Amino acid sequence: MPAIVRSEFALALNQVATERGLDPSVVLETIKSAILAAYRKDHSEEDLKELMVEVDPENGQARIFKENQDITPAGFGRIAAQTAKQVILQKIRESEKKAILEDYSSRVGTIVNGMILRFDGPNVIVNIGRAQAVMPSQEKIPHEKYQLNQRLSFYIKEIRKTKQGEEIIVSRAHPGLVEGLFKREVPEVASNAVTIKGVVREPGSRTKIAVFSDQRGIDPVGSCVGQKGVRVQAVIGEIGGQEKIDVIQWSEDPAQFITAALSPAKEIKVTVKKREKTAQVKADTDQLSLAIGKEGQNVRLAAKLTGFKIDIEPKKAAKKSKVKKETKKKSKK
Repeated sequence: MPAIVRSEFALALNQVATERGLDPSVVLETIKSAILAAYRKDHSEEDLKELMVEVDPENGQARIFKENQDITPAGFGRIAAQTAKQVILQKIRESEKKAILEDYSSRVGTIVNGMILRFDGPNVIVNIGRAQAVMPSQEKIPHEKYQLNQRLSFYIKEIRKTKQGEEIIVSRAHPGLVEGLFKREVPEVASNAVTIKGVVREPGSRTKIAVFSDQRGIDPVGSCVGQKGVRVQAVIGEIGGQEKIDVIQWSEDPAQFITAALSPAKEIKVTVKKREKTAQVKADTDQLSLAIGKEGQNVRLAAKLTGFKIDIEPKKAAKKSKVKKETKKKSKK
């Protein structure tokens, strides 16, 4: 007697094919394989290669054949029905996961709001809406503390393939987070009236962002900083509140760009060798430490932002040596 899969499963099959955009034949083939596997559990002596399953896509009727003979066991209909249901539900889950991953794949390189769900060893699991994402330890802001149900902004870095499948990787340390936050906080950046030319970052400590505008009447630095610094402070608040952000005027002239990039140092002289991509910088003694920064951070970030190797030395070193020579000559006389 043939095993009859209940009509509700046939309806479910059509529903999956229609709503999820799946080919009915693919779902049917999967159901056939699953029914064979279920049959094999109780009939291990059978060779699956010699067996064939037929599933009627109209009424859901399933039969097992061996050498063109119907060998469907009595009462197998319930097992076939459960198997079909499991396969259809699995296909729905797979289809939904694929659609979600495709959606977030198109959003890689943007920022998203998320809530911390749990901690998985060094990793943080984040709810980002339709999916859960993973923030590995290297994508955290150093010394930033995370709590359950905490809401934060994250940068969607990539879709990474793992042994468990594909994972959405998010970051709090990526320079793209700062860029995305400026796009969100500054209307001129969102409308492309102000262009972000580059962002370099040492997360939790300092960021330098180069901005430019070719539209009259728009000050790119002022637009990003905001009145009384309200816009840049909003961005700083979103990345923990401790990180300093230098907003820099981008320039086609490397010397001007490097001068701006070495902010907050002032009154520095820059000599550029374009071919070698090197720059010699001379700074007053009182500006030297500002130009170099703590543990070389300021000049290091400026070099990354501009793409030039930067060497800094005291501006007045040569003048002092001349003064000493003149003093010696006078003393001899």
